[in-house]
Amino acid sequence: MQAYLDACEIELQAFKPGNVSVFSEGHDMTVEQFRLSANVSAEAITNPDFTLGEKIYYAVKATREAVGCNTNLGIVLLAAPLIQAMQQKTQSMSLHQGLTMVLDDTTLSDAEWVFRAIALAAPGGLGDSEEQDVKESASVTLTEAMVIAAERDKIAEQYKNYYKDVFEFTVPEYNRAFVLSGESSWSALSVYCTMLARYPDSHIERKYGKQYSEWIAAEMRSLTRDMKTAAGFQQIYPKLKVLDEAFKSKNINPGTTADFTVATVLVVLLEQLANEVLVAS
Repeated sequence: MQAYLDACEIELQAFKPGNVSVFSEGHDMTVEQFRLSANVSAEAITNPDFTLGEKIYYAVKATREAVGCNTNLGIVLLAAPLIQAMQQKTQSMSLHQGLTMVLDDTTLSDAEWVFRAIALAAPGGLGDSEEQDVKESASVTLTEAMVIAAERDKIAEQYKNYYKDVFEFTVPEYNRAFVLSGESSWSALSVYCTMLARYPDSHIERKYGKQYSEWIAAEMRSLTRDMKTAAGFQQIYPKLKVLDEAFKSKNINPGTTADFTVATVLVVLLEQLANEVLVAS
């Protein structure tokens, strides 16, 4: 449970342009709402007696009841399989191997629970789908449903590719930044910026199409270059502030990228725990 709570808090400590952080709230959401969301969802998402689908539904339900809005659906969708993998994998398995096992074994029931969770969270730009619409009954497993949605949603794509972007791109980026800085919030910010420089944010494109995608990517490429040469956070703070104001003035919220940031930190923390257990044994 602590790894999940720590991952959520570290992401809030990073000044992520356009998103909610301790430096800047926005989009009618506050830092305290995100902290409360993490706290109330933690019990369900880490309950070893729950199936994957139940973890997701009850975490979202607890959040909705506590804050009345969608603060963490993407976080929960990405974090729950990782936590399930940590609980189910054998000691000799890597976290990634455990995750592969979890995603290969999802069920129709998991899909039903998750459809209910998504409908309850009512994320922005959800709309209707011709195939496996969340407002209807599922007829495939959760992973199969996510494969169908993968072309239009970066989080769904991770169920299809076994979190390739996390394990092969964002986790190495976090570790690289942490070796250089020794700071988790800086490393989380580096993940957020480098990912947004490379991939369009699903949450933004559901709302606006590709209207802002290249502009955002160009700004974030410039920011990542500055981060790699900066002496520290204070040196890039002015640019972060300007970008944050520019994004929020257009109601741009890279929420999916923020969700990936939490998932990345969670992987790092869970892998550390797994290594500690291995060494202790």
